[in-house]
Amino acid sequence: MRIIETKVYKIDEHPNKDYCYVWIRNNWHDLNEHELYDIIESLKALQNIIGGKLDYSISCIPHRGEYISLIGYDKEELNSLSLDAELTGSSWDYWVIKAFKENNIEDVLRLLHNSTEYAYSDESLYELCMNVEYEFTINGECI
Repeated sequence: MRIIETKVYKIDEHPNKDYCYVWIRNNWHDLNEHELYDIIESLKALQNIIGGKLDYSISCIPHRGEYISLIGYDKEELNSLSLDAELTGSSWDYWVIKAFKENNIEDVLRLLHNSTEYAYSDESLYELCMNVEYEFTINGECI
């Protein structure tokens, strides 16, 4: 048996934060997945109110096969909904309702993609690491 000692750093102490950011981006692929699930729940809740047939294929990162489709819904019911209507309690409720009212569902996808891009930005990763107090090796690997 042997003991190996490793010096660890908080993100604000690390001599090269970029090593940490690269390690996180290469290993944590679900940092914004909760937003994706919130959108799906908002879509389903909207469908429960206005009816129709919901179909979707969405991702946190853009891909050419993405779509959100809701056909055969009650347009009067949609138009009667306030933009502030609470479908699930998520902030995505507003954006989903607005997108359908304006017939611009691509806005929801764009916002999701932008949110994911921010989640993996240096600024966001720094905040996450500070808040959770993650520790890293000199090579940037999270302990």
